[in-house]
Amino acid sequence: MRRGKRHGRSSIGTAPRAPWLDRRIGPLPILSEEGLEIIEDNADRILAETGMEFHDDPELLEIFAAAGCEVTGTRVRFAPGFCRATIQATAPSQFAQHARNPANTVQIGGSATVLCPSWGPPFVHDLDRGRRYATYQDFTDLVKLHQMIPWLHHSGGVVCEPVDLPANKRHLDMLYAHIRWSDRPFMGAFIGAERAGHALDMARILFGEAFMAENPVLYCVSNTNAPLVMDANMSGALKTYARAGQPVACTPWTLTGAMSPSTVAGTLAQVLAEALACLTLVQLIKPGAPCLMGSFASTMSMQSGAPTFGTPEAGQMILAAGQLARRLGVPLHSVGTLSASKLPDAQSQQEATWGLMMALFAGVNVVNHATGWLEGGLVTGFEKTMIDADLCGKLMRFFEGIDLSENAQAMGAIAATGPGRHFLGSEHTQNNFLTALFRPDLPDNNSYEQWLSEGGRDMSQRANALWKARLEAYEDPGLDPAIDAALKDYIARRKLEVADADYF
Repeated sequence: MRRGKRHGRSSIGTAPRAPWLDRRIGPLPILSEEGLEIIEDNADRILAETGMEFHDDPELLEIFAAAGCEVTGTRVRFAPGFCRATIQATAPSQFAQHARNPANTVQIGGSATVLCPSWGPPFVHDLDRGRRYATYQDFTDLVKLHQMIPWLHHSGGVVCEPVDLPANKRHLDMLYAHIRWSDRPFMGAFIGAERAGHALDMARILFGEAFMAENPVLYCVSNTNAPLVMDANMSGALKTYARAGQPVACTPWTLTGAMSPSTVAGTLAQVLAEALACLTLVQLIKPGAPCLMGSFASTMSMQSGAPTFGTPEAGQMILAAGQLARRLGVPLHSVGTLSASKLPDAQSQQEATWGLMMALFAGVNVVNHATGWLEGGLVTGFEKTMIDADLCGKLMRFFEGIDLSENAQAMGAIAATGPGRHFLGSEHTQNNFLTALFRPDLPDNNSYEQWLSEGGRDMSQRANALWKARLEAYEDPGLDPAIDAALKDYIARRKLEVADADYF
């Protein structure tokens, strides 16, 4: 497999940057030991007294019953401590997700954070064409754009929903786009066992069956239907990936006051309960299968009922979720630059900055939606993607910590320059000016007159020019022609098996 060029620079001594963020700062605790025990005890109580429902999947109920859980209809109840003991006995605390380019393989767990782009929006937006339904061309453009962003580590999954393709077949084309146009890790198909199986088949073609049998190469997010329900589409994918030894992020999706209690403590207990039940299922299916505790807990406007982002309560919930995941001993999956804004404006970036900062201070190991998210997840924005990319780079630089190498201490430079003289022309400045300070792509630091003479563009207009330039400069990572042909043949055969479904 061809190794792609690296897009990044080192900012800690002279060591090359890993293809993930190695956090040297934090995590930030928000709950005391007593507070954590209260949330954990309440989660156990929810699982024992209320339980969780698993719909339209009798096999899961049999798995739980065989493990000694109380099963009544579709409701499963768990003895206090059972889930935690089951997870901690076999679930790995960290693992690698392999990329087809080994240089881009990422570490998941510990102090590592992996940044992934937006996932799932049916619409896209850019300043030239406005808000519109996404197409497969948009999808491939976004995959290529993400490949060219040095601060992303992962190609992601449904970076937008290409509604010009049949709904029951488009997952095949999306998987192909990630494999063909990126050489980073990517996500599988999440909805249902059949689509998950297709993703596994395509990954075996790419990586080889023997390699995939021993190594994580895909990534699945299995969401609950809060409160306390998992449907067959999610459980079908969970079972398929777990049996294949591929990572599953068990992620309750909650909006406080609607899908969970309106209070932070109540939501945390419910999130932990749902995650515990699903992580237990992964380990019952295949002990030792890689899995992550997920948390997508946001707030809701009590006036309109609309989702809200960048709120203090959302920050509290992800910080606490980080502590709970570390005590459980599994990596944490969550979200980043979320916004309800319709445009890449001040609201979008205030909310995005808060969300990504809180995720990194929480020690989140995989951050979904690190770029591009607008309108509460309905839109992937091209300009928003580039503005968020700058934010990702800036926060990565911060969380890498302070360089304490001999060069960075600069004692020779201070001695050589002496009192009352400047460092602008010093040898040390000349040797370090390209790497010592983070340089974002989009801010304008020139004088007003120069800014005006260059068109007086705001940041979204500059981002518009930048994403086009990045696409123009896209570097094809290449793909073995035999693998490419085998993938295309597999996709063609799968598409012939069923008629096209609706496009929406």
